[in-house]
Formats: sequence, structure tokens, C-alpha cells
Amino acid sequence: MANTVQARKRAKQALKQRAHNFSLRSRLRTAIKKARAAIEAGNKTAAQSVYRESVGIIDSIADKNIIHKNKAARHKSRLSAAIKALG
Repeated sequence: MANTVQARKRAKQALKQRAHNFSLRSRLRTAIKKARAAIEAGNKTAAQSVYRESVGIIDSIADKNIIHKNKAARHKSRLSAAIKALG
């Protein structure tokens, strides 16, 4: 356990920040799952609208350094390619 007051405070802040980051990461995963589900349903217009919402969430989480910007780009690219493949 932390010995100094400031170390105790930092430990408390770290736990709070960890919980916040966990919820953001969960939002990211949910957005990606929704987009994949819409793509698997086969409706291109619905998939595109869900994709646009997902891109906003992915970008905001990458801006907050919860995930790396290249990982965000990779997710967006793969979702976009899957939508284009719907035809």
C-alpha cells in the first residue's frame, strides 16, 4: 500500500481513471459489434449508417489515447471494406 498522502491519492485516481477507460473501451467494442452485426444482416444502407456512428466513437476513443490511432484506422478500414463488399 502507498505510504505517503500523495501516493494514496494517485492510487485512488488511478483506479478511477482505470474504470473510466474500461467503460470507454467497452463502448468501442459495442460500436464495432453493432457495425459487424449490421454488415452480417446484409442491408447496405443500414450498415452504412451504423458505420458512420461507429467511426465517431472509434475516433473519439483514439483521440483520448485509449487505443492507438493505427488500431482505430485498422478497425475503420476493415469495417469499410466489409460494407463495400456487400455490393
